[in-house]
Amino acid sequence: MKEYIRLETKIKKEMSDLIYDRMLKGESKLAVIGLGYVGLPIALDFARKIKVVGFDINQKRVDMMKNNIDPSNELEAKDFEGCDILFSANINDLKDVEFYIVAVPTPIDDANLPDLTPLLGASKTVAQVLKKGDYVVYESTVYPGCTEEDCIPVLEKGSGLKFQDDFKVGYSPERINPGDKVHTLQNVVKVSSGCCTESSEEIAKTYELVVGAGVHRAPSIKVAEAAKIIENTQRDVNIALINELSIIFNKLNINTFDVLEAAGTKWNFLKFSPGLVGGHCIGVDPYYLTHKAQQSGYHAKVITSGRSVNDSMGFYIAKQTVKKILAQGKHIQDAKVLVMGATFKEDVSDIRNSKIIDIVNELKSFQVKVDLVDPHASSNEMEHEYGIPLAASVGRDYDAVIVAVNHAEYLKLDEAYFQSLLKDKNGVFVDVKGIYKDKMNELEYWSL
Repeated sequence: MKEYIRLETKIKKEMSDLIYDRMLKGESKLAVIGLGYVGLPIALDFARKIKVVGFDINQKRVDMMKNNIDPSNELEAKDFEGCDILFSANINDLKDVEFYIVAVPTPIDDANLPDLTPLLGASKTVAQVLKKGDYVVYESTVYPGCTEEDCIPVLEKGSGLKFQDDFKVGYSPERINPGDKVHTLQNVVKVSSGCCTESSEEIAKTYELVVGAGVHRAPSIKVAEAAKIIENTQRDVNIALINELSIIFNKLNINTFDVLEAAGTKWNFLKFSPGLVGGHCIGVDPYYLTHKAQQSGYHAKVITSGRSVNDSMGFYIAKQTVKKILAQGKHIQDAKVLVMGATFKEDVSDIRNSKIIDIVNELKSFQVKVDLVDPHASSNEMEHEYGIPLAASVGRDYDAVIVAVNHAEYLKLDEAYFQSLLKDKNGVFVDVKGIYKDKMNELEYWSL
């Protein structure tokens, strides 16, 4: 019996090795499911080493990528060069794939609960073409247990195959930071995991083809899932603390950035700044963890408190702006405000979960007229996602200007420029990120 088990293990190991070897020889393919901010860079990096199918359900996006255009505006045409990749929205192109990487979004719904629709939809797609001996690796950020409890049953049901016996599953969380040209896939340590010792090693070995910084082998899928989700949760909680401090310091008439600069002279002071926390990661991932905690019978206190603070900051900024306008003796119903920046962070086109919208909507609740501009965002996408198109042009009759995102285009603007946008060259200037600190001498200046 022991000899039989050893033989079976040996056969499975040899079959697994064959997948890796066949990919290196060009006899087998790797597929990336979902070609957004995460999936496309991964697909292209692998495509410089092995044959890749880049699959996305959006045919329009696929057509753009076929022409070396990144729909997310993160990559340049040259980044597509030297890549052996087939971009497709046709499931039939996945039939000769043996290694699948799923990199689709994991958003939250209106109640801040995990929305697994894209993830489970991608799993159903893979299940239709899954074969014996195939590997499926998930990169989407999820709560611990999601891969095994939610995704694998979908794979089994759709394929008719049995997990472990017929196919292997792993989890390797993405660490791609949109707009960051330094911390890329190649030079950031990759965490990976598998459903068994054999799959863990095979998955890690595959990622080592493209990750020069190395691969950390987590002991289980749940550990890898948890590691990813606390990366963003930790950052979220720390920013929440600084945001709360900024509210306190505002009441005490102290500049928060002055305080942080002073405190930052100590070697072990953690350097975080106040601001809006949106996007598809930091503003979302903690809700996946608190949801799972709730299911397990524990109500997360620190995490939920931090989320509450961060989610309120857009409304807080808007109300402070209104107060400043009123303090200048103006009627708020007649006021007009320019908001500069609509994306969730600087120098990207991504508008997902942008907290700038909270500022705009809160201002509008006071009957303030708002113009929203951004050099990177799409007006059509803004209107589709939030019902708020970008202004076609910038006026010269504003009562307040809010610089909400520190885009590179904004960093070189001076006080004279902002004065030119305001009525009688006077009004309120709100600097959310503190990038113009000590540079405004005449305008009514306020920052977090």
